[in-house]
Amino acid sequence: MQRHVLSVLVENEPGVLSRVVGLFSGRGFNIHSLNVAPALEDGVSHMTITTFGDSAIVEQIMKQLHKIVTVIRVVDFTDIPSVEREMMFMKMQAEGPARDEILRTVEIFRCKVVDVSPTEMTIEATGNHEKLEAIINLLQRFGIKEIARAGSVAMRRSK
Repeated sequence: MQRHVLSVLVENEPGVLSRVVGLFSGRGFNIHSLNVAPALEDGVSHMTITTFGDSAIVEQIMKQLHKIVTVIRVVDFTDIPSVEREMMFMKMQAEGPARDEILRTVEIFRCKVVDVSPTEMTIEATGNHEKLEAIINLLQRFGIKEIARAGSVAMRRSK
């Protein structure tokens, strides 16, 4: 199954999110991540939906999304040059010599330490999906206590 990032521009009205999510769940299709925020235009929101599936199914979902009255535009960024970022907070055990190694890794990946105590550290990481997975894999051995991730945001690259 291929990873798809859908950009959906919608009118900012009550029930729009529910209708979009219902479309996915009604077809047995999972939303891997979802981000919704106001767009530049008043009364419009931008949804970024990440999902996994074959292109034929995603194409069908896009056609169904277009039928929802409040949907303005749908774009699949899978094969389009685009910029995508995700944000993650990771709280971890950070004592003794491990603390210095964690800080070196944080620096290499250009993360930020946003909270620290004598025994724990919370880092903020931004990047594409693969970068965040790499950070998790590298820091797992130190004892990750909690992870909170925001859904991806994506935008077409400039021409």
